[in-house]
Amino acid sequence: MKTRRLTAAVATVLAVSLAAAACSSSKDTNSGGGSTVKKDAALDSIVNASSKKGGTVNLEDSDVPDSLDPGNTYYGFVQNFSRLYARTLVTFKPAAGKDGLTVVPDLADSLGKASADAKTWTYHLRSGLKFDDGTPITSKDVKYAIERSNFAPEALSNGPTYFKAYLQGGDKYKGPYKDKKGLDSIATPDDQTIVFHLAKPFADFDYLATFSQTAPVPQAKDDGAKYVQHIVSSGPYKFASYEEGASASLVRNPNWDPKTDPIRKALPDKINIKFKVNPVTVDNDLLADKITADITGAGVQPQTQPKILSGKYAKQTDNSYAGATSYMALNVHVAPFDNVHCRKAVQWALDKQSVIDAMGGSPKGDVATTLLPPSVNGYTKFDTYPSAGHKGDAAKAKDELKQCGKPSGFSTTLTARADRPAEIAAATAIQNSLKGVGITVDIKQFPSGKYFANFAGVPSYVHQHKLGMMMMAWGADWPTGYGFLDQIVDGSAIKPSGGNNLMELNDPQINKALSDAISNTDATARTKAWGDIDKMVLDNASVVPLVYRKNLLIRPTSATNVTVTQAYLGMYDYTLLGSSK
Repeated sequence: MKTRRLTAAVATVLAVSLAAAACSSSKDTNSGGGSTVKKDAALDSIVNASSKKGGTVNLEDSDVPDSLDPGNTYYGFVQNFSRLYARTLVTFKPAAGKDGLTVVPDLADSLGKASADAKTWTYHLRSGLKFDDGTPITSKDVKYAIERSNFAPEALSNGPTYFKAYLQGGDKYKGPYKDKKGLDSIATPDDQTIVFHLAKPFADFDYLATFSQTAPVPQAKDDGAKYVQHIVSSGPYKFASYEEGASASLVRNPNWDPKTDPIRKALPDKINIKFKVNPVTVDNDLLADKITADITGAGVQPQTQPKILSGKYAKQTDNSYAGATSYMALNVHVAPFDNVHCRKAVQWALDKQSVIDAMGGSPKGDVATTLLPPSVNGYTKFDTYPSAGHKGDAAKAKDELKQCGKPSGFSTTLTARADRPAEIAAATAIQNSLKGVGITVDIKQFPSGKYFANFAGVPSYVHQHKLGMMMMAWGADWPTGYGFLDQIVDGSAIKPSGGNNLMELNDPQINKALSDAISNTDATARTKAWGDIDKMVLDNASVVPLVYRKNLLIRPTSATNVTVTQAYLGMYDYTLLGSSK
């Protein structure tokens, strides 16, 4: 979910944002020689650098991921983590600072070769690639992986829909479980070559090729939704065990050949994950050096912040910008939000400063006025609903309530993820803020692992249960306006389940603007377009930006090769992370 070959404009924007994020960083590392590690050191350096093989990395998760199946996930932390067992056509370079935003070949021997019109993209696989059972990896395995992940929502509903939207015939193909013939627009002329034929130009295709959806899957081993229980590895680690909702364990893959993989060092012997751990317990386990990282990478809970922001733990923190925005989605098909003035009433009424204070204050980020965060190419600074101190404007909110026929206010439901205390705190602040203008909010909590697959991302469920407002956080699939906006505001991204366009926004003008911009080969014009589209979304009022996200991360003393990756929402890079234990 991040970067490919950066244009000069993208590289400049990201370099500036990274420099700002790391302004108080130390470039010191601690390799055991007694050098001093400081606060924010992992923002632009590798902390506790080590080349020693061995040790066990232990990770914890406050809930469960949407899926560890590379073809059925959209959580950023799974995209990051899955690189240990699921190699993709290209990926982000495991490196500190801005170097971690560089896209490099992975399964492929080079970045994609595009036709002049950017409608045909060709990749050639390295030789000697094998699955964990010793069978060769071929281009047909990559083709099949993309077909199952994008075109079989009845079994795999969580991932993005870019391939379906852009491949020729993608709108008609029923997926490999219903159509064994396969999709003609993904050609495999030989076992080493894969060619993508697009229906329209897509200048950012190398970005898309970093997604775990391009990790190969042997068709003979695939059984749809059950594949997560016996994933076949293409990376340096394979699954030794997987217990649904409880734990997973990775061990070395004996058929991984480091000669075919110049980017992974694969130092740890074993990697364990424990699911459904109380989030405050996760924080305490980090402070006690019982685990290596919180796999979600979203930072410590508000209750933990005071303990670590002063005293002995402060030097072990990294406060990284996530390149993400927390926002509230207003579903345009749930009354009264089918009326734009009721949506604008919420925009004007909301005290955003109270929301960020509830989440933990400035360590959690900055008040947001746009959907695009400042680190994304195309960000334009504006505020469509300004108020003094970002505390809301009750008079304007009440005027909008009159215009939408609800002068006394109305009642609605707000959803949030039960295992995320900061999100619940933000939802509670929103509830209190809106009460002042007569909007009564009932907060409903759902587990994060199924939040999109079963609840907020399922239009039929949303309509039936009248879920008018939904808490959401989103980071760029890659750091351009299209990579950020398309899957959350484009009407073509709406799907029966696992959706991320929680507003169900299907505005013809916005859809066309997105399509026109990504087809434009003029980088300057594309960059301007993303800011213009952001303004169109805010004028529609279906998105309420809340916070430009930051993560307050903790590095346990036993963690080695620790560095923040901006390619994956400002969490630690799991392809590098090791442990001295």
